[in-house]
Amino acid sequence: MEKHIFFVWLVFSSQIVLAYPAKHQNDIEIYSLNVDCKVASRFAHTVITSRVVNRANESKEALFEVELPKTAFITNFSMTIDGKTYPGTIKEKKSAQDQYDAAVSRGQSAGLVKSTGRKLEQFHVTVNVAAAGKVTFELIYEELLKLKHGKYELLIKVKPKQLVNHFQIDAHIFEPQGINFLETNSTFMTNELSNALKIVQNENKAHISFKPTITQQKKHPELEETLLDGDFLIRYDVNRSGTAGDIQIINGYFVHYFAPTQMPVIPKNVVFVIDESGSMMGSKIQQTKEAMKKILEDLNPEDHFNLVFFSGSVLEWKPSLLQATEENIQLAKQYVQTIRAQGATDINRALLTATDQLNKATSSELLLEGSISIIILLTDGNPTTGVTNVNTIQENIKKANKEKYFLYCLGFGFDVSYTFLEKMALSNGGVARRIYEDSDAALQLQGFYQEVATPILKEIEMKYPENAVQELTQNNFKVLYDGSEIAVAGKIGNEIDILPVEIKAQTHTGTLTLKEEANVLEKEQVFEHQKYIFGNFMERLWAYLTIQQLLQKSISAEEEEQKSLEAKALELSLKYSFVTPLTSMVVTKPDAEEVANKPAEADNENLWRDGGRHTTGTWMYSRRPIMNLMNGLTTRHRDVQLTPLVQTEPNNENLRRDGGKSRIRNRLSGKFTPLPSTHEYPHFILHLPNENKEICLNIGGHLQLPISLLSDPEKGIQVTGKLGENRQFVQYEIAYQNPDIRIDVKEEIVLNQTGNATMLPWTTTISLTVQSLKIMVEEDKSLTLSGADNITIKISYEEFPEHFLGLYFMGTDNFSDQVTGLLGQFYFNTHFEKTNHRTKTKIIIQGQSHNVIRKSKKDYRVESRNKTLDCWSLVINP
Repeated sequence: MEKHIFFVWLVFSSQIVLAYPAKHQNDIEIYSLNVDCKVASRFAHTVITSRVVNRANESKEALFEVELPKTAFITNFSMTIDGKTYPGTIKEKKSAQDQYDAAVSRGQSAGLVKSTGRKLEQFHVTVNVAAAGKVTFELIYEELLKLKHGKYELLIKVKPKQLVNHFQIDAHIFEPQGINFLETNSTFMTNELSNALKIVQNENKAHISFKPTITQQKKHPELEETLLDGDFLIRYDVNRSGTAGDIQIINGYFVHYFAPTQMPVIPKNVVFVIDESGSMMGSKIQQTKEAMKKILEDLNPEDHFNLVFFSGSVLEWKPSLLQATEENIQLAKQYVQTIRAQGATDINRALLTATDQLNKATSSELLLEGSISIIILLTDGNPTTGVTNVNTIQENIKKANKEKYFLYCLGFGFDVSYTFLEKMALSNGGVARRIYEDSDAALQLQGFYQEVATPILKEIEMKYPENAVQELTQNNFKVLYDGSEIAVAGKIGNEIDILPVEIKAQTHTGTLTLKEEANVLEKEQVFEHQKYIFGNFMERLWAYLTIQQLLQKSISAEEEEQKSLEAKALELSLKYSFVTPLTSMVVTKPDAEEVANKPAEADNENLWRDGGRHTTGTWMYSRRPIMNLMNGLTTRHRDVQLTPLVQTEPNNENLRRDGGKSRIRNRLSGKFTPLPSTHEYPHFILHLPNENKEICLNIGGHLQLPISLLSDPEKGIQVTGKLGENRQFVQYEIAYQNPDIRIDVKEEIVLNQTGNATMLPWTTTISLTVQSLKIMVEEDKSLTLSGADNITIKISYEEFPEHFLGLYFMGTDNFSDQVTGLLGQFYFNTHFEKTNHRTKTKIIIQGQSHNVIRKSKKDYRVESRNKTLDCWSLVINP
């Protein structure tokens, strides 16, 4: 069997990368790729759906890869092969590890998901695809976005390396505080591609969509090469008041965001501890010099600083800290340029020297009252002289520091023990960060410094009534830097109508106290009518934040406390289906099960190199053959070619009871079983003018991608639709060639013409004409589009019992004989067979005969809304 590989690399909050190798003839082809990102109150829910087809006449092996942020948790993965779905299940890592070990002992190959860069982890899985077979991959992960340098960011690296028929990236953002800043930038955008980028924004919502057609993707009309190769960046921020932050409440859970603006900066005292041992020779020491030049220039005049250099010995630039005057900064910059890399590495003595410098400066009252003190360590290796036991060094620094100074540890490259640095930093109020040995290492160093350059508050306490909140996340913080944000989440009591909050913190000049009261009912109403809010997101946000904090706290905890913290984190990980360092995902495939483990930022003993790129950690997969329960023999799932099927409507209630198995059975067997009638809305009502009959059509399956409903190139009309989580159509896109206009219809109506977007709300009656196209919105009722060809497209806005959009056409006898699509096929070469039976007959669609039955349905059309409609009913699986 020949193996072919395609890639999907994605990241949210830091970056999303979509990448595939170039398309080869008779190879695995990606015919649809959809990235759907929903951000509600900073909590991001990302669904990646990729559909591939094997164009060859023999089976091929396809590899699905996704890169996601290291801070994100995978929540679900599934593959649908020939109509059968293979889901992933999340288990405790220990119980899943045996499956991996057993596969390794049998000599079977194991797939890998590894840390592939600064902020990325790579998930992948392989599967055999039969000739002409199709596979749908779906991966879901979640993450809480962090405010960095005053902005939330989504950077998308787009690199498909082939033309993709249905390529779409959607980012929906909802921020109750209101969105005050939104921008997009791209390195590959052309005038042609800019027409595929649509941005719609109102007070608290934004929708960014990038949906280039095949023609728009091409570098040249005659070439099969894609323009999509580069960065696509979305940045946004929210409105902030001068009060005690913003509290958001839904379904008994709350989150409290606090990011004050226009606060005076607290002066800082910084000791830079710089490794100049022999291993720093070359580009490392040169980039360190370059970075320090910029960092020293960014010190504020009120700041104090000093430099400590270490190798086998320790050298203090000055005997005590100096104020950051222009003269002192210039002298320091000159001295930094003279350092040379040589000798061993004495980390213990270097850090004790820095601590001693701050102790002396404090006792001599050299430092400004209310200032904060920071030690920034940069090293590229492990201790090799003096005290070399890392546990002893950690104990020495913690004892000397006594939680007085913040210690930030920067590990340069992969020859350093990151675990050692991380534990030491967390034990002393700071964090660790890896600096990658790339050409931009100096910028990485400067970027980290910018994060801690402007402290604005210290000793922050977020206070809530003890009888009002439960299961509170961390609510005490040592320091808050400008451009960052504090997030506290918890559960509120059922009897609470008002949630009072109080924030106490220290500024440079004194104590700050902020108070506010949140009306629980009013806060919950904010989320009541947001159709695209995903599930119990606030509760999941609380669980995500709790797990992250428990895991971080366990790193520096003693053994017994560490076990207790990890047990709590494991319980929540399993309850909310998060793949964390304590859980594994078991991925079931036709011939095996695979076990996925989340990697950690590993030490150099776990390091391996992939094509020269440093990578650490792995998501491990093992494969276990599935036993045939009938005869005990090990068997492989037979490949079945996917073909579009038309069937009569399955019983929806039974489908709910058996989890959709009935639909799968019908689809694989190709049988169409008439089922009892139910008074419910169909997905579509189609009127066949030549027959004067109505068809009630439902769409089977669980499609999340846009579906091509109708295309008539002669009339210049194209209609696509999308099913929502409620299995109803909640989104349509209608494109006209003349005039050149696209209408996006969902919770609002957006007209897109020549790069300009106009939003029409459902809550207002509006009538306008764009060239020959008449557009009319009836308040909370319908949208009507009437063209010069006497073809009318109508969409009925239905709110109860559940929200959906009902599409139908009028003047259908005016479609041309070129009309195609899921609905379009009914308007050409379709007719009913003659029969005397009143409830059963056959319909001929494009030359193929299908059984249909008579049913009573609810009519969603405006002209006969909610009346009972007798129609011929069937189901189509696209």
